[in-house]
Amino acid sequence: MFYPIAISMGDDEHAWGVEVPDVPGCFSAGKNLDHAIAMVREAIEGHFEILAENDALIPTANDVTLHSTNPKYADCIWALVEIDAIK
Repeated sequence: MFYPIAISMGDDEHAWGVEVPDVPGCFSAGKNLDHAIAMVREAIEGHFEILAENDALIPTANDVTLHSTNPKYADCIWALVEIDAIK
């Protein structure tokens, strides 16, 4: 399943921030775009492991279009991260 991620661009003094709108409480950061995407993939997988341990449902992914209209993400760029939610 592909999860949209909202990316806040970093600079020389700030890390790149990443939030997963479809997975409440799931976010990460990285020193550059590639690192941020790799780190958020780990964050999502870890989040899903905790949900599975607690017999909670894995959230479904929505289209980027749904989230991109949210003012909270107005300055973000978007990417999709593929996660194999069934293990």
